[in-house]
Amino acid sequence: MVPSEAPAPSLPTLQRLGSTVCSNVDAQAVAKAWFVLFVEDMSDATAVIDLLVDDGFWRDILALTWDFRTYEGRDAIRQFLANQLPKFDPSAFTLCEDLTEFHMPYEDLAWIQAFFNFDTIVGHASGIFRLVPLADGSWKAHTVYTSLEGLRGFPEKIEFPRNNEMNCGPGTTEQEFVDEDPTVVVIGGGHSGLILAARLKMLGVNTLVVERNNRVGDNWRKRYTSLFLHEPFWCDHLPYFPFPPSWPVFTPGLKFANWLNSYARSLDLNVWTSARAVSVEPSATGRRWIVKVAREGGEERRLEVNHVVFATGLFGGTPKVPAIPHQDTFNGQLMHSSQYRTAADHSGKKVTVVGSGPSAHGISLDCVNHGVEVTMVQRGSVYVVSAKNGIPKFLGGLYVEGGHPIDIADRITLSFPNKFGELLHQRMTSDIAELDKDLLEGLRKVGFKLNSGDDDAGALGLVWSRAGGFCIDFGASQKIIDGKIGLKNDSSIARFTPAGLLFEDGSTLDTDLVVFATGYADARDTLLELLPIHLHDSVQPIWGLDKEGELNSAGRELGGQGPEGKKLSGLWAVMGNVSLSRIYSKFIALQIKAYEEGVFDGKC
Repeated sequence: MVPSEAPAPSLPTLQRLGSTVCSNVDAQAVAKAWFVLFVEDMSDATAVIDLLVDDGFWRDILALTWDFRTYEGRDAIRQFLANQLPKFDPSAFTLCEDLTEFHMPYEDLAWIQAFFNFDTIVGHASGIFRLVPLADGSWKAHTVYTSLEGLRGFPEKIEFPRNNEMNCGPGTTEQEFVDEDPTVVVIGGGHSGLILAARLKMLGVNTLVVERNNRVGDNWRKRYTSLFLHEPFWCDHLPYFPFPPSWPVFTPGLKFANWLNSYARSLDLNVWTSARAVSVEPSATGRRWIVKVAREGGEERRLEVNHVVFATGLFGGTPKVPAIPHQDTFNGQLMHSSQYRTAADHSGKKVTVVGSGPSAHGISLDCVNHGVEVTMVQRGSVYVVSAKNGIPKFLGGLYVEGGHPIDIADRITLSFPNKFGELLHQRMTSDIAELDKDLLEGLRKVGFKLNSGDDDAGALGLVWSRAGGFCIDFGASQKIIDGKIGLKNDSSIARFTPAGLLFEDGSTLDTDLVVFATGYADARDTLLELLPIHLHDSVQPIWGLDKEGELNSAGRELGGQGPEGKKLSGLWAVMGNVSLSRIYSKFIALQIKAYEEGVFDGKC
């Protein structure tokens, strides 16, 4: 029987469920009763389905599929369970009673959230379920989430016995890989690459990080000096090496650069700096891939490895600059935002920033704070949300001082299928817009072009679709409203003139410096530059969501799991902000370890 198509996703509101709920419901008792039935039925896919609502979700990350999958609706979930339960034979289920909670984010939306642990034939796993109340007084699951947490027999090396040697740091021979090649090469020593290298080290996988800059952290150190991380530090802890409690809420870029350097040194990660990957090609014998690395001084190393991870940044690190005619006639200075350092370098000049995203706002604000005249040229509408009102809503009480441990917060974040998260964010976007009403009205009055994100889901949809098109405001918007940051968006740029820019409506803008805050090239392009051309068509999209709402290549092999994917077996990508890198690196590391120990046979 062909599974019927699931109904369009919708929130499980009390009105739609035809139910009511009291805030003093005994969440523990309800969760226990449901869980008893769940454990009893986990050998029978049809029986399990009766414990879920018709339009429920089941999201699995590696625990039952060796993949990132979201199943939606009774038929799809039943088929998934019928196929996968015999393969993984889940057992030893335990309910984490201390983590069971009742949540009512809106007056018409309520659920009981509970955690559980279980084992499969390959490892240790965890799960989260959310129960919603029905009209007859019963409770059924609207979402179930299952996730692999560790491999059976291969725990992380983070507890006793510790190394008791008097000199236990890596030696020169180990760091240089003179006697043997590493198992994994990670291309890129930014936060994504270092986090993954740390996770692999704790699993006993020999890993080398290749970083083109002279020093770990330079990819942050070389950015504009006023840059800072736009998430509170509770969201940005690095595995095994959390920030101290005295850390500032928003981490300055230069401070984070130094922290990354300390991270690599403290965890004894193998990093070659001033090194550049030249090519990644299939190996004809032995291991899967040959990576050629050019090192400082002209040395080239040929490394034969089983896995290559591209940690070259979400946009590959290649600046994207629009091709505007007559650039050669301009008498002023041109640069990409990646080359901009500080407004203090441009005192007394007129600065034009092309773009209206986070970098454009940050650079424009830096100019105003240094008394430098600046105009922002806006080319398209942007979703703007204030940090004051937006960030607390986005984080939902998870990544806050005194909140859940970071691992628990990450599991809760993952337990919301992205399609369901979009529905929640549509409401959240409306709520934030009301809180930001004065700011948004002020921007509209001066002509700043705004939108509400894809499908009115604010930043979330824009993050998943293109990782851009939105701006968390830390003060630049008020400067635009007050006229301290000039705004030009009533006509497109036609060409350069000796004095500045000419627009299609005939207006001009005189300037001494044009900064292109216009983003970076597609991350996939950077990968293709290193791979032989006959493999290019096998590389899947790097970002964006697939039809199930899962990220295309984050955490997965670049070729996918189809027949064509075997050509790229052992090639991975890790990218995104710190929290995404922390979350997805865990699953890449587990898959690589499973490959190396023969746990994973490539079939799911």
